[in-house]
Amino acid sequence: MKRSRFRGAIVAAVVAGLVLLLIIVATAGDVYTPLGTADPGEAVTFGFAIVRFAAEAAGAGCVGGLVFAAFVAPGRRDGKLTAESYAAVRFAAGSAACWLAAAIAAVPLSAAVAAGLPLGTALRPDALLSTIGAAEEPKAWLCVVVAAAIATALAWPTMAWRPVVLALVVAAAGLLAPVVVGHVSVGAGHDFATDALFWHVPAAAIWLGALLALLGHLRRRTPDELILRRYHRLSRICFAVVLVSGAVGGLVTARPDGLFSRYGLLLAVEVVLLGAAGAMLAAARGRSPGRVAAIELLLLMLATGGSVALTVLVPPSFVNHPASVQETILGYGLDTPPSWLRLVTDWRPDLVLGPIAVLACLLYLLGMRRLRRRGDAWAGGRAAAWLLGWLLVLVATSSGVGTYSPGTFSLHMVTHMTLNMFAPVLLVLGGPVTLALRALPARSGVPGAREWLVDLLHAPVTRFLAHPAVAAILFAGSFYALYFSDLFGQAMLFHWSHELMRVHFLVTGYLFAWVVVGTDRTPRRMPHLARLGVLFAVMPFHAFFGVIVMSKQTVIAATYYHYLALPWAGDLLADQRLGGGIAWASGELPLIVIVVALLVQWSRDDERRARRADRSGEAEFDAYNAMLAQLAQRGR
Repeated sequence: MKRSRFRGAIVAAVVAGLVLLLIIVATAGDVYTPLGTADPGEAVTFGFAIVRFAAEAAGAGCVGGLVFAAFVAPGRRDGKLTAESYAAVRFAAGSAACWLAAAIAAVPLSAAVAAGLPLGTALRPDALLSTIGAAEEPKAWLCVVVAAAIATALAWPTMAWRPVVLALVVAAAGLLAPVVVGHVSVGAGHDFATDALFWHVPAAAIWLGALLALLGHLRRRTPDELILRRYHRLSRICFAVVLVSGAVGGLVTARPDGLFSRYGLLLAVEVVLLGAAGAMLAAARGRSPGRVAAIELLLLMLATGGSVALTVLVPPSFVNHPASVQETILGYGLDTPPSWLRLVTDWRPDLVLGPIAVLACLLYLLGMRRLRRRGDAWAGGRAAAWLLGWLLVLVATSSGVGTYSPGTFSLHMVTHMTLNMFAPVLLVLGGPVTLALRALPARSGVPGAREWLVDLLHAPVTRFLAHPAVAAILFAGSFYALYFSDLFGQAMLFHWSHELMRVHFLVTGYLFAWVVVGTDRTPRRMPHLARLGVLFAVMPFHAFFGVIVMSKQTVIAATYYHYLALPWAGDLLADQRLGGGIAWASGELPLIVIVVALLVQWSRDDERRARRADRSGEAEFDAYNAMLAQLAQRGR
């Protein structure tokens, strides 16, 4: 593709998306009165829409360009970037700089929208600071500013693979910040809508940004078959994720009775645009990749303009279905008290950890099948531990236990202990990394999934996190930092922070269990006696935490529980003491499992060393006899 056509395709797509956005905003009518805020004026309304469109497009270019550089364009085994990867990183760095500028502009504009003030008034330091302190969206855009600045600083000078992956993680977090505090975060069902956009936004950004990077590749040289194959595989996955997650989020925010409103019609347009882009992916074979990519870019930019317009319109569910206090905080109501039957049958799927659990189990089973087809064995006990661990995660987050856990401290502590202690021990005993290294094919030329995994395992960040002291501090210190400060009460007020808290429990528990008893080899291999020492050094802190909670005379997160005002909650302090008892007692069973597993590993390791020593001794004895026979032969 020629340079002029490349630029023309991008400019035309951007202009088309922006025009669609401005038409929808101009015909939207009054979008502030239903939300209970004042109209900040057309300058703020149109200005914020344009800036948000620029931020979404530039953020997608940053994230998608980094994905293209790290996982689509072929890299080198020594961790350095090839010419194609480096070009994609440069594109991502330029996009990150534009994203940073747009995010800086979005902070005062979002503050003006939140306060209902004209831009001149909202820019006054006192008004701006007070609005940022009171509203969530300006804070979210400040987080985007930080993420975009870090991504720019990491991507601009780098020529190595690992900093690209680190910049990708930071940029992806920045993408989610404004979304999780927007319209999807209010009203009944906002837990489903927020979780759906957790998948939708990164997948859409990766698809769009990787497509822009592919156009740059097509402009510079003839199409590379490996790059085209990897891009189409990636974009098809993104298409499926975007379509399913968008449908879930749209049904929650529009509801069936709002599908024929302006909001619902725009959702239908989004589905048509994404479906057409998916059809272009299916029809890509045998056609000019540059022309197909240009049409695909036009469709995705139009969809981007429509998605920004959805943030301006008022969701029908907000108007037609006023939320109760419980629905405003949790996304659903908890009017009936928990019972054993409801804890077992009252399932409300967690759309973040639930799909992760299902996908992890499927990938594990596929890895086992590949090994067995090759004639290699894999222990059934490891598979059982892995599957049971993820089953516990599902029960703790999606069953009645997970549904009722935000209502009382005791049930929350059941979820916490399951995610932080019970499930991680089983997951690390499954040996997923070892299975992946054995099942994934090794590539001699272009690095693939196995080489990427090995590189990440030996990264400095992994070595730092796998240090016993760091893992122990993250595991034990989280209890004290979260519950003996205001963090827990603040986190429970928002679904995104509640979900982040669950992920933190699981990750820190897995990290500690991996260091102490993990089947997979860690970057810092410790003797078994040292592992046992780390375990017994950390467990008293867990027991002390339970005792302190049982002894406290004040309610943890009292403001949150008073806001929730569950009629069946009863004595909050008594329930908190029950939660402390659960935290104190629940450490016994995982401790027994860890000690038994550690002793078994210790015994098997000693047996292997003894067998190696026997084989070495026999070999030395045979060599000694051969030497004597040779000397005797020489003597004769």
